[in-house]
Amino acid sequence: MSDAAQPTAAEVRAAAEAIKTALDRHLAAVERRSGDEDPAVYEAFNQLAAAAEVYDELLYDRYDEVTPFEIPGADDSLPPYAGPDEPHAISVLIRRDYAVAEPQRLLAQAQRVEAAEFEEALGADDDVANTVPGALGILFGEFEPDEIASRHKEFGLEEGDSTLWVTAAEEPAEPGEWLAAPFEQVDPQLVVCRFDVSAVFDDHDHDHDDDDDDDDDEDDGEAGDGGPAPSDSGR
Repeated sequence: MSDAAQPTAAEVRAAAEAIKTALDRHLAAVERRSGDEDPAVYEAFNQLAAAAEVYDELLYDRYDEVTPFEIPGADDSLPPYAGPDEPHAISVLIRRDYAVAEPQRLLAQAQRVEAAEFEEALGADDDVANTVPGALGILFGEFEPDEIASRHKEFGLEEGDSTLWVTAAEEPAEPGEWLAAPFEQVDPQLVVCRFDVSAVFDDHDHDHDDDDDDDDDEDDGEAGDGGPAPSDSGR
């Protein structure tokens, strides 16, 4: 990051003041809450989390320092489920992010599909498969999303974060009802469950594994046992 793009000291200080204000609001909401699911407490919690995240980012960008705060993930910040007890319909929302890591591999795969199945439809002079957007259109039109997810490396893609949300509804939607805006913001109180995949979780687990390895090394040194370490295969 260039010096021009770095936040100013005043901006970092303002973010710190925002945390203090959010803390006061959160405590006041907790003291006044009407029950375990008070929406005011939920809102104050989200404001505090957002303020802490902004401060953490600005502090790092300006001073290369971090805070001891661990910002809860989206799953932790969902409000309690308030949908129907016996939903008659569900919606499954999936987002999968990919990086186009190897464009030439992506183009080559799309060209194979085009040559095998779309030659007559597209015409000999059509160059749709010679552009990344065109290649993506061909591949995602030919293969199911789950197949692309399982074979992403073959298509020159690199997996990013992904999430799957299941939301409940009283009745199924009418045909074509939501097609004009299929990804409008979902009511978080209707989310039955969600499943997230992120490298952040892998890094977190790896840190714990490193700590465990360090502990094991210390134990081995104290015991003076030169035998092999126990296998992880049974865990």
